[in-house]
Amino acid sequence: MEPLTRDHFFNGNIVLNQPGTGYRFSIDAVILAHLACPAPGETVLDLGTGCGVIPIMLAFRHPEVRVIGVEIQPSLSRLARQNVADNRLADRIRIVDKDMGQLSLADIGGPVDRVVTNPPYRKLDSGRINADSQRAVARHELKIDLETLLLTTRRMLRKSGRFFIIYPSVRTVDLVAAMRSTGLEPKALTMIHSKPALPARLVAVAGIKGGRPGLEVGPPLYLYHEDGTYTRAVEAMFSG
Repeated sequence: MEPLTRDHFFNGNIVLNQPGTGYRFSIDAVILAHLACPAPGETVLDLGTGCGVIPIMLAFRHPEVRVIGVEIQPSLSRLARQNVADNRLADRIRIVDKDMGQLSLADIGGPVDRVVTNPPYRKLDSGRINADSQRAVARHELKIDLETLLLTTRRMLRKSGRFFIIYPSVRTVDLVAAMRSTGLEPKALTMIHSKPALPARLVAVAGIKGGRPGLEVGPPLYLYHEDGTYTRAVEAMFSG
């Protein structure tokens, strides 16, 4: 069995076991958990939950929400369940072993209020596929592509439900066009930069199922100062 690391977040209030050399969560997950901001009583679905970091952060920050994480890789879904148990959140988080392309409403107990996802975003013909299988599935469209992901999201969301995704900025046009064509109207967009002097690397987009046209482009999000320390905005996302 692959060695695990045991890391703490939110001022030590959250513990997370992760593969030492396989797929490890990135700051994208922290940003998504922050942006989703569910209301009390809502149910959130995380598509491609990995080690369960987004459900755990959401459940910790929002005590009155229920979260479902879907993961196709058995090694990661087992780890997600372990993390849920270690953080004493099994009463509000459920992990589902499933190919999200085959996911049905019966699998998750009915439509949800919000869907979040940090999906594989590299096309099969773009770049070298990582030799580590966990990382390869997480980064390249080996098991799911953008269209299938969005169609699954639309099936799982209730009417006027909200969708949150982080994607490479170079594929912004692909993402926005695909969201509109599948009935997930893009409503808010934020460009994410590593540092103020660098071009955007990622984009965060929020949409509404069946929403009216009208996209608000927010101020850019900078992750690091020039000295490599987190900006105040990112520090707030990590705070408990």
